[in-house]
Amino acid sequence: MATIYIDGRAVEARANENLLQACLEAGTDLPYFCWHPELGSVGACRQCAVKQFANPDDKRGRIVMACMTPVTEGAIISVDDPEAKEFRGEVVEWLMTNHPHDCPVCEEGGECHLQDMTVMTGHRERRFKFDKRTHKNQDLGPFVKHEMNRCIACYRCVRYYRDYAGGEDLGVFAQHNNVYFGRHASGTLESTFAGNLIEVCPTGVFTDKPFSAMYSRKWDMRGAPSVCTHCSSGCNTIINERAGKVRRTINRYNEDVNRYFLCDRGRYGNGFVNAPTRLRAAGYVIDGQMTPVPPAQALSRFAEMAADGPIVGIGSGRASVESNYALRALVGASGFSTGWAEPMHGVVTLASDLLRTTPARVATLQESEHADAVLVLGEDVSATAPRLSLALRQTRREACNKLADAARIPHWLDAPVRTLGSEVLAPIYIATPAATDLDGVATVSLRAMPDDIARLGFAIANRIDTSAPSVDGLTEEESARVAAIADALIAAERPLVVSGTQYASRALLQAAANIAAALSARSRNASLSLVLPEANSLGLAMIGGMSLDDVRAQALSGRIGTLIVMEADLTRQMDAGPLNEMLGAVRHLVVIDHSVTPTAERGELVLPSTAFSECGGTLVSMEGRAQRFLQVVYPEAPLQVGWRWVCDLARAVGAEDVVNWITLDQAIAATAAEVPALSRIGEAAPGAGYKLEGTPLRSQTDRVSGRTAIRANISVRDLPPPQSPDTPLHSDMEGSYSTEMPGSLVPFYRVPGWNSEQSLNKFQQEIGGKMRGGDSGVRLLDDATDVRVSYGGTAPNRFAARTDAVLLLPEYRAFGTEEMSMLSDPIKERAAAPSIRIGGDVAVGTTVSVQIGDETYEVAAQHDPSLPAGVALCPPHMVARAFTAPRWVAMRTISAEAVA
Repeated sequence: MATIYIDGRAVEARANENLLQACLEAGTDLPYFCWHPELGSVGACRQCAVKQFANPDDKRGRIVMACMTPVTEGAIISVDDPEAKEFRGEVVEWLMTNHPHDCPVCEEGGECHLQDMTVMTGHRERRFKFDKRTHKNQDLGPFVKHEMNRCIACYRCVRYYRDYAGGEDLGVFAQHNNVYFGRHASGTLESTFAGNLIEVCPTGVFTDKPFSAMYSRKWDMRGAPSVCTHCSSGCNTIINERAGKVRRTINRYNEDVNRYFLCDRGRYGNGFVNAPTRLRAAGYVIDGQMTPVPPAQALSRFAEMAADGPIVGIGSGRASVESNYALRALVGASGFSTGWAEPMHGVVTLASDLLRTTPARVATLQESEHADAVLVLGEDVSATAPRLSLALRQTRREACNKLADAARIPHWLDAPVRTLGSEVLAPIYIATPAATDLDGVATVSLRAMPDDIARLGFAIANRIDTSAPSVDGLTEEESARVAAIADALIAAERPLVVSGTQYASRALLQAAANIAAALSARSRNASLSLVLPEANSLGLAMIGGMSLDDVRAQALSGRIGTLIVMEADLTRQMDAGPLNEMLGAVRHLVVIDHSVTPTAERGELVLPSTAFSECGGTLVSMEGRAQRFLQVVYPEAPLQVGWRWVCDLARAVGAEDVVNWITLDQAIAATAAEVPALSRIGEAAPGAGYKLEGTPLRSQTDRVSGRTAIRANISVRDLPPPQSPDTPLHSDMEGSYSTEMPGSLVPFYRVPGWNSEQSLNKFQQEIGGKMRGGDSGVRLLDDATDVRVSYGGTAPNRFAARTDAVLLLPEYRAFGTEEMSMLSDPIKERAAAPSIRIGGDVAVGTTVSVQIGDETYEVAAQHDPSLPAGVALCPPHMVARAFTAPRWVAMRTISAEAVA
C-alpha cells in the first residue's frame, strides 16, 4: 500500500494501481469513459484529468490523466483544482458536439454513464450550433441494437469485443471525427458474448434489442438478485420486472464467478418466463381432455391416484435444491430418481463424487482466468459453459502479464501489455473431437475421439506420478505429446484441468481427476473443473437418487402406481420407445412444471409451478457453490413454487408430517438437516427475516413512479404492494438500501450521482475485488477434510472405426441445445438450423438419413475436416430429442449436390 494525498486528504492506495482507481476507491467522484476495471487503461477519452503536484511546495502542478498515471508513495493530486475541472468540462463539451439531444427516447436514459459524467463535470449547456455528424446504423442481430450517432469514441466496445472476448467481426473504421464502431456490413454479431457491449458502452450506442421491445425506465422496474439457469457455471444476475413481466437480465457482480460479464444465452434466455408455453392453471384429464380445474379439485384427484399404488418421484437438474428434496421427502429416498438416464446418470454421479474427493482445489471461474497452464480434456466449454470459455481465454492475459512484469509495465496499462504479448498464445492445451472457439488462442489443439482423449489423460497422469494407472500401446508421437503436456503442467504454478459430461464418458472424467490429483501432490494451487449438464446438476447429485432406467424397470414390473415428475422433460432423457413403455406401465403421471413440455402434455394431472423469477430457491453450480435466487415477480394463483405443490400433495394424502413447510427458510433448513452434503446451503444468503438498519431491503429505487398509472385502464384504485414470506426484499421502494448491504441481496446498483452499472464501484471493497457486504453464495466442496491423493479407473481401448456404422457424437451449441433458452424468441432467432457434421468427403447440399434409437431422421449434412471418416457430430435434442451420448448409428446419403 502507498499513501497518497487527494485534495489534502491522506488516502491508502494500492501501489500496483493507477490514480483513477485510487480516487474511486477512496470515494472521490472522478469522471471517466474509456477506462474499465476489466479492460484496463488506454487514455483515449482524456476525461479523468487531475492536477498532480511534484511536492508540497509545488503550487502550479500539471494536468495528468489519472487512468494513465501510476500510484506512487506520497503522490499529491487534486480533483477539485479549478484548472482540472475546467479541462474535464471542455473534454465533455467536445465529446458532446456530435451527440444527439435524444436522452428522453434513448434506452440508456436514467442509467447512462455519459449522463452521470456530464452532470459530474458541470456541463449544462451546449454552445455547438453547427450540423452534427451522422452515421447509418447497422442491424447487428437479435440481441444488440445499434445507434452509432450517440458514440463518443471511447473505444471500450472494440477493446472488449476483440481484445477481451476474442470476437473478430466488430471493429473501428475511418478516423478523426468520423470514427465508426461496427461491422464491415450489417449482420448478426458472431460472438456469444456480444450482449456485454450493452453494459460496456457508456452511452446508448449498443442497447438491448429485446428489452427495447417492452421498454421501461430503470426506476420503474423492480429488481432482485438471481442466478442464471442455462448452464452449470452459476453466473450471478439481476432480473428486472415491470407489471408482472420480466423485462431483462443484467449482470450481477460476483468476484469469484462471472465478475463483469455474462454470456448471451444467460442474458437473453429468460424469454421462457413470459412465453405462451407457460403453464398457468392446474388441470387433469377428464374424458380424454386436459381440463383446467381449481387447485383443491386437482389435489383431491391426486389423493385418488395415490391409492392406486406406490409413488415414485423424478427430480430435475433445472429445479431448485428445495423442490428436489421436497419430492424426495414425499416419496422416500428409495423412490426418488435424478431424472437422468444412463449413461448420463452415471457420469454426473461420478463427477459429483470426484469433485467431493479430489485433493485438488475445485476451481472458481476467477481462478480459471489466472491459471498459467490449462488442459481441456474432451469438452467444448464454449458451448457447454460459455462463461468458463471466456475465463479461459483470459489466461493469455496472464501470459502477457509475465512479460509485462519483466519489462516493469503495470498490468493495467492495457495497450503496452497487449503489444508486448501480441505473439503470445494462451497456455491452453485442448483435446477435443472437433474444433472449438478456443483453438485460435490455444498453444496446442488436438483432435481425437473421446476414448483416445481419455487415454491421453491417463498417460499424462502417469507421467506426472507413476503410481497413477498407466496406458499401454502408446505410439512414439503420442508419448512425445504426453511428455510435452505433462511437463507444461508440472512447470506451472497454477495448473488447471478441465473436463465435463459432454460425451458422457466416465473415462474422461476419471482421467481429468487423476491428472489433477497427481498435480496436487506437486502444487497446492492445482485445480480441477468439471462441467455438468444443468444449473443444479451438482445439487441434485448431492441429494442422490436412482437413474431413469431404474424407474423404467420398476414401472415394467408393476411397482409404480403414480409417477411425479418435477420440472423435467423425460423426452430429453430417454428414447421414445423405452419412454413410452415406461409411461404406459405407470397408472398415473403427475407433472409439476412451469412450461408446457412433451412430458407435461402427457400428464394425467398437471400442476403449474413458478419459474425462477417468481420464487426463491438454491442452485449448486459446478464448482459446488450454493447460491440463492430471489423472487422478483409475484404471480397470481394457482402458480406456486414446486416444493409448495409437494407440500400440498403431502397434505392431500395425509403425509403432512413428512413435508409441511410454510416458508423458503423452513424448506432450506429441512434440506440442510437431512442432506449432509447440503448442510451449509442456509449460508448462501440471509433469510427472509434479514433487516438492514432495522428495516427490510427494498427492490425498487426511490424514484419509482406510482403503481396506479400502470393499471389505470383497469382501475384508479391503488393496490397494496405484493408480499412474500420467502424474500427479505420489499416489493416496492420502501425499506433500506446501502452499499454495505449483503452482496447476495443487491437488487440494483445506484448511488447518488451514479445511476449506471458503473455505480458498482461504490459497492466493492476495492475495484475488481470483493463486495462490501460479503460474498454471494457458499462453497460446499471446501468442507472436505482428510482428502488424500488417490487414483481410479483404467484407460479405455483405442478408438476403432467401424465399416457398418458411424460414431455419432453430441455437438452442444451455445444457442439451440439448451432446453429453456430455446423458448426465448431472440435465442431461437440466433440458433442455427440443426445439421450433422461429418468427416470424410461430403458434397455440398448433402442430406443424410440417420437412425437414432427406433427413429429415422433426415438431416442436412456439413463437411467437417477436423473429423475422421466414420465419425459425425449431431446437436443434442435438435434432431433426436433424447440424443445425449455417443452412439453407433446407421447413416446413409439420400441426396447430394455436386461440389461446384
